[in-house]
Amino acid sequence: MKQKEITLNTLLDDNRVSLAGLSAEEIGDEHAFTSIDTPMREDAFVLSEKEKMQRIEQHFRGIMETLGLDLNDDSLKGTPERVAKMYIKEIFTGLDPANKPKIALFENKYKYNQMLVEKDITFYSNCEHHFVPIFGKVHLAYISSGKVIGLSKLNRVVQYFAKRPQVQERFTMQIANELKKVLNTEDVAIIVDAKHLCVSSRGVQDDNSATVTSYYSGAFEQEARRQEFLHYINL
Repeated sequence: MKQKEITLNTLLDDNRVSLAGLSAEEIGDEHAFTSIDTPMREDAFVLSEKEKMQRIEQHFRGIMETLGLDLNDDSLKGTPERVAKMYIKEIFTGLDPANKPKIALFENKYKYNQMLVEKDITFYSNCEHHFVPIFGKVHLAYISSGKVIGLSKLNRVVQYFAKRPQVQERFTMQIANELKKVLNTEDVAIIVDAKHLCVSSRGVQDDNSATVTSYYSGAFEQEARRQEFLHYINL
C-alpha cells in the first residue's frame, strides 16, 4: 500500500503568508504558496494569445539553444512552436477568466437533501515551482441549498483550476470556494489525491508517495458527514 502524505496549510488573516528568508529551493521543497488566488500581474491579458505564443516560442527556442540542442534537426525544430501552443491553448487555459465555465443551476425538484458525491475526477496540472506535472483525482460532495448543478459542470470547475501553474493546497481551496459560491451553500467537501513529478522525477525522486489535501465546510465539519463522504469514495 503506497504511503500518503497529508499536507496542511494555514493562511494568515489577509490570506497571504510571508516567505521572507526562504531561498527559491526551500520554497519549492516546502510546497509553500502565498495566496488562495493564483498570482497574476495586472497586465496579464494585455497581449493577445497569438502574441503570447510568439514570445513563448522565442524564449523556449533560447532555452533549447542554451541547452545545446540543434534546432535544425527535423525532430526539434518545431518544438518551440509546439510548446508555445500547448501552454496557451491547452495546459494553462485556466489562467484566463474568459475560459471559466458558465454554470447554470436547476431547481431541486426531487427535493433531494442528502449529499451528492462526484468521485474520481481525473485532472492534470503543473507545479508552479518547477513547471512539471501534477496529476491525480478529485473527489467532491455538496448538499443542495435548493439548487443543483449539472454533473459535467463539476468536472469543468475542477479542470478550470487545474489548467494553470498550481500548488495542491491552493487548488483544493479554489475548487471549494468556487463551488460554495456557485451553489450558494457552505456544505461542500473536497479531497484531492495527487502525484507530483517534482517529487518523483527530481529532488528526492520518490515515486511511491502521494499527496492528499482536503477541505470540509458546513455540514461536512460534522464527523458523521465526513465519514459518510469518505465511505462513498472508499478512501
